[in-house]
Parts: sequence; C-alpha cells; structure tokens
Amino acid sequence: MNTLKNFEALFVVTVALACGATYALDKSSVEAQDPNMQVVVVSAKRMTAEQKLHSVMEERALTLAAESKQASAI
Repeated sequence: MNTLKNFEALFVVTVALACGATYALDKSSVEAQDPNMQVVVVSAKRMTAEQKLHSVMEERALTLAAESKQASAI
C-alpha cells in the first residue's frame, strides 16, 4: 500500500516539474514573433456617452438611407 502512495506522490511531483519546466523553457510570444513584423499602435481618446449616441444615430441614418436606396432600385 505504501508503494502505491509513493508512486502517486512521485507522479504528482513529476507532473508539477514537467509543467514548471514547460513554462520556464517556453519562449514568450514577443520573442517568438518575426523581428521584421510591423506593429501598429493606435492611441485615441474614448468617446463620451453623448458622442457614442451621436455616432450610433448617424450610423443608423446611413444604414436606413442605404437600405431605402437599395429597395427603390429593386
């Protein structure tokens, strides 16, 4: 019975070491990327609630105009 407990403990320790080694030896995603890859950084301010509402209303108006134009063309 002690032998089975020892094997179980050995298995748990082995799995823990294997997981730890995987993370330790794994290259980070930044290092794994192509060094010639271009990176785009977009920095912008967040829209206020009023600006979002205005933007959504404009988008809906454009969508409705496009749909009605398409319906009249049919």
